[in-house]
Amino acid sequence: MIDGLPLIDAHVHVPLLGTLKPAWRRWARDFGADGVMEDAWDREGRPRPARLDEIFTAEGVDVALLFCEYSPKATGTQAFEDLLPIVEHNPARFRPVANVNPHLHFPVAAEVRRQLDLGAAALKLHPVHGGFRCDDAALYRAYHVLEERAVPLVVHCGTSSFPGAANENADPRFLIPVIRDFPGLNVVLAHGGRGWWYDAAAFLALSHDTVWLELSGLPPKRLPEYYAKFDLARLARKWIFGTDWPGVPGTAANARAVAGLVPGEVAAAVLAGNAGNVYAGLPPIGEAR
Repeated sequence: MIDGLPLIDAHVHVPLLGTLKPAWRRWARDFGADGVMEDAWDREGRPRPARLDEIFTAEGVDVALLFCEYSPKATGTQAFEDLLPIVEHNPARFRPVANVNPHLHFPVAAEVRRQLDLGAAALKLHPVHGGFRCDDAALYRAYHVLEERAVPLVVHCGTSSFPGAANENADPRFLIPVIRDFPGLNVVLAHGGRGWWYDAAAFLALSHDTVWLELSGLPPKRLPEYYAKFDLARLARKWIFGTDWPGVPGTAANARAVAGLVPGEVAAAVLAGNAGNVYAGLPPIGEAR
């Protein structure tokens, strides 16, 4: 907890470092806390589950959602199975998030089911790094699986500076047919429209009960500027807290800064309540060790 409020970090990266391209490691060192790469990973580049548990405990994080990514042309291949030792160390604190790339996985629905059966709390799509659009018909069977199982879809909705990023694919308009065709599917816009699409992302969130804005990679002090056209307290009811760890100096500092922007009951929803309602099968906060 952070200042008496439960805290869920809905956007965390803990890959095997050897599977990544150099740009990812530079990003983590440039934007993360000093020494985080030497602290949270061992000399072979493997995450240290016990130390990660200590780090997130110290930052007040009750539950952390761990991301993988199949984007060999942009960042590398971060396999879903690489997350499982961390989850096994403390399944009350850590939950994995599935990822597929329609260029690599076929049939895509079978791979989604496989990762969900291994405990995934959501499916993340990364159209910018993966080189596809979310309205691709090949993904529709995956969306059917998610809607049937009441598992949310998380989509990278913002620019990326990594070499090879296809930023045009992050445009939230490509999600309009998905939202229309799958009315029971919760859709989380990771990075909240970062770069060119803050207004479009916010409009979608306010227009649809099933659309949410996830705040990873966004400096809290800039949120009033990014969403200046909207009533911040109203829009914040659709926010989900996330950091993009390790690319953040401090999770607790970010959480306090976000909470300071909105009324107390809204802060509780942003920091944990919304994520607890949206993501599949998260443990009760009090069960985290």
